[in-house]
Amino acid sequence: MSQTRPVQVIAVTGGKGGVGKTNISVNLSVALAQLGRRVVLLDADLGLANVDVLLGIQARHTLADVLAGQCQLRDVLVAGPAGIRIVPASSGVPQMAGLSTQEHAALIHEFSDLGGQMDVLVVDTAAGISDTVVSFVRASQEVLVVVCDEPSSITDAYALIKLLNTEHKLFRFRVVANMTRSNQEGQHLFNKLNKVCERYLDVSLQYAGHVPFDEQVRKAVQRQTALLEFSPRCKAAQALRSLAQKVDEWPLPNAPRGHLEFFVERLLDSAHAGY
Repeated sequence: MSQTRPVQVIAVTGGKGGVGKTNISVNLSVALAQLGRRVVLLDADLGLANVDVLLGIQARHTLADVLAGQCQLRDVLVAGPAGIRIVPASSGVPQMAGLSTQEHAALIHEFSDLGGQMDVLVVDTAAGISDTVVSFVRASQEVLVVVCDEPSSITDAYALIKLLNTEHKLFRFRVVANMTRSNQEGQHLFNKLNKVCERYLDVSLQYAGHVPFDEQVRKAVQRQTALLEFSPRCKAAQALRSLAQKVDEWPLPNAPRGHLEFFVERLLDSAHAGY
């Protein structure tokens, strides 16, 4: 593996809360690790962290300590299931939810030191369309939008895509339908969102698949265990492994896009190396 191999950076987002973004982020990370990838999961809900809660992890340090200059990013990494490493955020720290553009940039730049230690960075964003969400999504190469069968989910996903497209010139989005009752329902949700995006925006939406509603998900959450370890053969776990296989085949970035990005130095190096 070349030292300058680009890191695959995937933002998992969706606009609306409650669509299962964190569950998908955690289990996608675990599934990618099970495929042999070195995975870091960033809890990018800076003010209301929940990855550590979902996995029952006690974090000694968080991103708030990094921004305060009390430790470095590598000091906050926590071991998670299947060998993934987690960057925990803080909970109930109001100033973390309202960082300045410079603070977002500093945080994104901090990851450059870890580039050689990972193949994939999964970014679990907060709900909504705050500056924090936009900063982290723009700095990622892939945007995975999570939707579920609620009118507000489609409306909020569209609002997020519209903002990222019209204000920040993002054009490509992947969509995963969560908590579906059937494959047809997932495809229908994607078609609904795609139709309105095609009509009003200059974007390309690609269907990444669906994760079925599964009672095992709730049980895994109650046990504070990743679904893929709690019930590896359940339908939702199988769908998440299938999603991870697709993600693993997405092309790696081959050049920077001209704005603030994770691991931009590696992108420059890999562009020169001919990736």
